[in-house]
Amino acid sequence: MPRQPRSADDTLRTGAPAVSVHDVARRAGVSLGTVSNALNRPQVVSPDTLERVRKTIDELGYVRNESARQLRAGRSRTIGLVVLDVGNPFFIDVARGVEDAANAAGLAVILCNSDASTAKEDNYLDLLEQLRVRGVLITPVDTVGPRLEAVRQRGTPVVLLDRHARNKNQSSVWVDDVLGGELAVDHLLETGHKRIAFVGGAAKVKQVEDRLKGAQRAIRRSGKVDIEFGVHVAPSLNTVGGIAAARQLLAMRPRPTAVFCVNDLIALGVLQVALEMGLRIPHDVAIVGYDDIEYAAAVSHPLSSVRQPRRLIGQTAAKLLMDEAEAGEDHRHQQIVFKPELIIRQSTDMRGKTPRA
Repeated sequence: MPRQPRSADDTLRTGAPAVSVHDVARRAGVSLGTVSNALNRPQVVSPDTLERVRKTIDELGYVRNESARQLRAGRSRTIGLVVLDVGNPFFIDVARGVEDAANAAGLAVILCNSDASTAKEDNYLDLLEQLRVRGVLITPVDTVGPRLEAVRQRGTPVVLLDRHARNKNQSSVWVDDVLGGELAVDHLLETGHKRIAFVGGAAKVKQVEDRLKGAQRAIRRSGKVDIEFGVHVAPSLNTVGGIAAARQLLAMRPRPTAVFCVNDLIALGVLQVALEMGLRIPHDVAIVGYDDIEYAAAVSHPLSSVRQPRRLIGQTAAKLLMDEAEAGEDHRHQQIVFKPELIIRQSTDMRGKTPRA
């Protein structure tokens, strides 16, 4: 008797031919429909038959091809997560929050790193669409452009992560980075600093733009006319970029007495160079970071930093995405904003001290 064709539910096992649902049906002495019901709707199969089918599946080592089943259904059990820099602990913590919510719903997460490159971002969006993910969570490199909008128009839900949606017809979860910049510079002004530097990255990154905007707003609001405020661009938004920026910044004469860094990784680079130069922290130079990653509190001179609820951001965004995927056109879009918090540590604690003039 010729062997029947393989089903799309077949799965290859290393070193052995695929075991198909046909094999299971023949061995168990039931129809293909009964095997299908045992796999997908066990409540409609009699207990004795269900036990026989399951025992046969175990004996043969059958494993269903979940990818094929999901594609037939038109949706997968995965969501895509596209972040700017997977090397930044901030995004790792956000991803853990996404994973928490996804796992609770029986979904998996595909993590993509755009490296702040629009070309890589577009490539990942193409791939995620081809995989028919249930939805996409993304921190866009730039503004929400036509490529990302096209993903939504073709029916894949998209929720902005760590970015404010300008369109009320799109959900987003973000932190008020303008307020965060204000908190950081307000603190430096209150501790007596008059020469303050901001170290950021490319202005096209919205978080950089907003944190700088908040810093500038704090200076204007202070009403002080003798404040020197300089903006410096790090070559990359990581520790290496912070080191490169600090070598120039801290060699200036007169040098700034305080540095507000757009993230903690840059702040750690600035701290490293300051200590190499023999500068006293915070007497000679005070440093404020942003994100309050785990390392901020663990270094030799614990960093003051603007804290974001990283894991909660990820959890909240994932839940919004899953809600949208389930509700479809009935979904009510939400823009959820969290408030940042300034955590003061040794790198700026000027109690009993005054900045060096």
